[in-house]
Order: sequence, then structure tokens, then C-alpha cells
Amino acid sequence: MQESRALAAKYSRRNAYRTWGPTLEPMSKMPREWRIQSSLTQHVPDDLAPFVEWFDNQPEARERFRWALRDSLDELLDGQRTGRWAYQQLTKTEKTYLGTAVEVNLTKEFAIDNGLDLDWSISGLDIDCKFSKDLGGWEIPMEMYCCADHGERGGRADHAAVLAWMNDDTSQWAAGIVRITDERLRWKRKRGENGDRVRAYNRDNKRKLSHDVKSEVYWLWGGLQTDLPTNLLLHLDAETRERILTASLPGRPSSGQQRLNQLFREVRDRIVGRQTVLTVGQQDDSPKRARDARKHLRPDAIIVLGHQGSHPHVARALGLPVQVKGEWISTRLVPVSSHDARPKFSLDGQFWARAHGKELLNPTPVPAPDLPYSRKIDAPAP
Repeated sequence: MQESRALAAKYSRRNAYRTWGPTLEPMSKMPREWRIQSSLTQHVPDDLAPFVEWFDNQPEARERFRWALRDSLDELLDGQRTGRWAYQQLTKTEKTYLGTAVEVNLTKEFAIDNGLDLDWSISGLDIDCKFSKDLGGWEIPMEMYCCADHGERGGRADHAAVLAWMNDDTSQWAAGIVRITDERLRWKRKRGENGDRVRAYNRDNKRKLSHDVKSEVYWLWGGLQTDLPTNLLLHLDAETRERILTASLPGRPSSGQQRLNQLFREVRDRIVGRQTVLTVGQQDDSPKRARDARKHLRPDAIIVLGHQGSHPHVARALGLPVQVKGEWISTRLVPVSSHDARPKFSLDGQFWARAHGKELLNPTPVPAPDLPYSRKIDAPAP
């Protein structure tokens, strides 16, 4: 067994470093007919009220929903093993699976029960979850609605559906609820003299929603959302991303430590999440490399803050976003006097603030302090 595992490890590509070029096409299509407006004054249809009320009663439902979408895509990107940072880099099979991943993660996040005929039961009623990367692209199977022509393949009722959508390129997302009926799905004109109206099935006998059904969808949390958790690498400019992902020392190949050092040099004053660290490092111990970046960057006056010890206090004192578990943030410091008006903290009698303006161009900065893990940092009141 040990010999077999050793051979597998020898030829494994688990930690083989991979790079990807820029994306050439958008992730999502947003047809004019399906453009969603934000509105907090929607009327809740009586038949959808139990589902809407259920989501309204879930603690922090909106936050949990958007992070479930983010996590679903990140799981498929699997940046630690593949180096991928964009939906467009997935294989065709993986793209098909994204809808399943979204449903699975939402099921776990909200502890949704199994339905009698469908996958979900909310408030004792069957409902299904449908995801599409394209607005209006949700595909509805026969078992979700009543149709005399479907026979045993048809549904026993016109069921409701949760419609989920996201576009990582624009950080937009949406979630709505609609009742599926035969007439709300797409039809087409049959070729020939009569031009009879027939159902527009795809090869899997599924149909998409008709364009004019948009007004009958109840959009949770006011409609179009613009805060899908940010995919940091995707939204960096191409040159910055390239410098990070190819960082190396002279005469040496690119290494996970050098790439993470470069990440915190280039991306300062904003939260860097675990997924970004894993994708840049592409190593099993990438989080440790992020912690090690602290000692590598101190000579450049850069500190890398985590979520423990004195670090959240320092972030708060400097006016930075405060990181939680699995997040880091870096900034460049400069020693200042006690009279400096900038947000600052004091360590061993020396005040420190975030560098700005010409201070950022200083080629010989004062090395950043070695922050204590447990000792509280002194921060003067603003």
C-alpha cells in the first residue's frame, strides 16, 4: 500500500504549478428581456408567500445565499490544484455541474429538507432550485408542472422554483421565486402551413421560461444584487495579476512563497481571502506561506495582518477593513509623530500610520515593526 501511494505521489499533478491566460469571453449573458431592476416594493403573490416568508425568517439569509454562490463556483475552480481563477477556465462538464453545486451548497447552508416529488421542501411545500449563469436560461423539467400531454412524465402539480443566477465578471447575482406552469414556459411556431404553436423542448425535454414571465418572478431582497463576494484575481488588472502569478527570485523558478509575497506587495489595503491565497500559492500549505510573507515583507515596510491576536486591533486602528478567519490584509507603514492626524497605532513608543503619497515611493523605507501576537496595540482616539 505504501509503495502504491508513493508511486501515485511521484506522478501526481496535485502541486504542479499551472498558469492561465486572460479570459476572452464574458461569463454570462444578460438578455434585454431579462434585465432585472432593483425594487423593494414588489407584491408577494399569495401562492409564493410561504416561500418568501421562509427566506425572510432565515437569519442573515441574503449574506448566506450570496456566499453559497461564491463557494459553489470556487469549489469547481479548485484554484489550489488547478490555478484557475475564472469560470471560463472550467471544462464543459464542470460548467454543467455548477448548477448542482449551487443546489447542494444552498441545501446544506439552509438545512433544507427533501421534498416529496422535488428536491426541496420549504414550509412543507415542494420547491426546486434552478441555477443558470445566463439570465432567463433556467431549464425546467417536465416533473415541475402539470401537462396533460406529458402523461406519467408530467408533474402532479404546478410547483414553485427558486431561480438563482450570478455573473462573476460583474459581481452581480439574483435570486427569485416563480410558480412554473405550462403557459409560463417557452413555446414556438411549428414549421409548415399551419404554424401551430408547440412546446419548445430541448434535447432533454426541458423548457426555458418565457421572456414575459420576468414580471411574475418575485425577486428576493429587492431584485438585482451587485455584491457577489469579489473574485480578487479575476478583477485585478492583467499586468498586476501576471506579476503576482509569475513572481520569482533572479535565477530561480516561480515559487508559492514568492507569489504570495508579491500578492501582498501588489494588493494592499483590501481583504485577501483564503481562496485567493490557495490559488496563488497552489500548495497544501499556502496559508502558512501567507503568514511567512510577514517576515519577508517587513523590510519593505509592509505588514500582513491576519485575524488573530493584535492584528484586528491594528487594522481597526489604521482604518482598514477588519479581517475574519481565513482573511488577510496588507498595508505599507511609515513612522509618524504623535501629532500626525492620520489613523495610527503605537508600539514601543513609536507611532505608525499607513503610508501615502510620496511616502509610497521611498526606495529605502523604514522596516515595519514586528507586531506582537497577544499584546494589545495602543491606538489613540480619533
